[in-house]
Amino acid sequence: MDDVIQILTHTKKITEQKQVIVPAVALSDGEARLRIERFAVTANNVTYAASGFVIGYWKFFPLADEDWGLVPVWGFAEVVESASDVVAVGDRFYGFFPMASELVLKPVLHGGNAIRDVAVHRLDLPVVYNIYARAASAQKGSDSYRALMQPLIATSYLLYDWLMDSNWFGAEQFVIGSASSKTGLGLTAFLAKHVGRPYKVVGLTSGGNAEFVKKLSFCDQVLTYDKVETLNKVKSVYVDMAGNGDVKKRLHTWLEGYLAHSSAVGISHWDQFVSQADLVGPKPQFFFAPSQILKRKKDWGKGVIEDKISEATQMIVKDAKRWLTLETHVGLMAGMAPYAELAAGKADPKTGHVVLV
Repeated sequence: MDDVIQILTHTKKITEQKQVIVPAVALSDGEARLRIERFAVTANNVTYAASGFVIGYWKFFPLADEDWGLVPVWGFAEVVESASDVVAVGDRFYGFFPMASELVLKPVLHGGNAIRDVAVHRLDLPVVYNIYARAASAQKGSDSYRALMQPLIATSYLLYDWLMDSNWFGAEQFVIGSASSKTGLGLTAFLAKHVGRPYKVVGLTSGGNAEFVKKLSFCDQVLTYDKVETLNKVKSVYVDMAGNGDVKKRLHTWLEGYLAHSSAVGISHWDQFVSQADLVGPKPQFFFAPSQILKRKKDWGKGVIEDKISEATQMIVKDAKRWLTLETHVGLMAGMAPYAELAAGKADPKTGHVVLV
């Protein structure tokens, strides 16, 4: 067995990372060893780290030292050793992995084309993160796009579905914070394409990204963060992808009496947080995508919401190929560079980062 390479992130200082090498553990009955092939690095991963204790993301791949954790990533892996009747050497899976060279699972069958990890430490965690979908043999282009876009667009689509399910909160205006983020772009696209929509879509972004967002034509209006106080004072919903506390506070103040709902989705601007006690109007509610998945499974039955997410992802990926550049980083340690940029708030919306382990 080869040693395991891990990229550890400081759980309280999430911009700090280090590489460590640890011995591989022998498999117990029912377990399988997966070699991680590739994964995406996005602002989602910064959110996982920033909310690691609050939401529980550090619990998926626990370490003995609580000061350091393994940031979850989405990607592909291949079974290289199996003591399980459920998976065989050579099987490939897409799912939730640590920023590392391998993962040991205890798989059980989950539906016709997936497995679920039932390792004891994951039993009480949201099941959607414990499910691994079988994947065909490696397809370099589509695998990279899927690793990059599916988790982000899944969140975008579930947000759109939840807003629709909430009758749009009666809003005339949806304001999307960090509209240049891939999750933000996905949400603006779904909102814009809704037939007979009773609202306008406003994208908030930085000055450097404003033209990019405008050219995509998903938003009826694009404003830079310094123009928050020019928003129309109509019944509004704010969907915040970045967690920039100053922007959130100014928007809540400007739209006092007009803000029907404030949704917190991401916290890539984790270092610009402000207390909710300082906000006027409705207190931000954290959107947890797995909760909407569970609701729709009860509403529609098994498999329906997954099919809708897959269809939505394909639509966005097809469009994204005209404006998104994939940047490939070779070697696990190379994944530290894009993570550091994203954690420092230096994301380029026109670039997607994929690490080949």
